[in-house]
Amino acid sequence: MKNSKVKKMRILNASQIKAVLERFAREMTRQYGSLDQVVFIGVRTRGPYVAKRLAEIIKKRHGKEIPVGEMDITLYRDDLNALLPGGSIDHTKIPFDIANKIVVLFDDVLHTGRTVRAAVDHLIDLGRPRMIHLAVMIDRGGRELPVAANYVGKTIKLVAAGQVHVRLKEVDRADEVVVES
Repeated sequence: MKNSKVKKMRILNASQIKAVLERFAREMTRQYGSLDQVVFIGVRTRGPYVAKRLAEIIKKRHGKEIPVGEMDITLYRDDLNALLPGGSIDHTKIPFDIANKIVVLFDDVLHTGRTVRAAVDHLIDLGRPRMIHLAVMIDRGGRELPVAANYVGKTIKLVAAGQVHVRLKEVDRADEVVVES
């Protein structure tokens, strides 16, 4: 009989997650300058919380308010019929124009690239951004599509059956990233 024991390992704790967001703030401020044309959009479920936290850091440090939106990509997934035979309601909340803006998409984990593809399709339906960049807490590899993140908190190599759990206090009552293999 096989040993079916799941191995769990914390790869980021609360202070490390905060350090990642502070690094993102420095990198984005350096890359985008005044930040006047930058908007943040988080892919549900944890992406919006990461985007809001980063916007708060930038506001504290630079006095600059970055608009933050929330995107539900469920209806844009290529496996929608398998997930929701009856369809779903779109919970996207983007209360600002994205035309000619620098859109930074936020997601918790980058794996196959399919979520990012769906998010980009959704964005294009909403307007024509000047550019779209991607920020992720974890890049676990395993791409099925040609997608790469511009901002990565941590890169790991994980077997296909492994799982990454990004936990945020707003949803999970704790800040940590745990890997199961």
